[in-house]
Amino acid sequence: MASAFFFDAEPVCELPSMTPTLDACALCAKPLGRDCDIFMYRGDTPFCSEECRGEQMQLDAIRARRAAARRQQQQYSSRTESRHRESRKVSVAT
Repeated sequence: MASAFFFDAEPVCELPSMTPTLDACALCAKPLGRDCDIFMYRGDTPFCSEECRGEQMQLDAIRARRAAARRQQQQYSSRTESRHRESRKVSVAT
């Protein structure tokens, strides 16, 4: 009896082009040789040196801080907008 299921060793990925390969450094695109050290970051991102990996880590930290600041600003803005809407309400006595 034939099975409708099969095994595929390739990882399922929404954007295959976004999956890093071990062919080149993810930051400077320097080709990675088989006999060279490869410095990994976040599990699957290869770098040619500790310097490139460290630079990527710094860039990621900056992006994370900026994203956190944007989220905080958006939360502050939404709180002040709701306060302004509440302060505009006028009760009229009859």
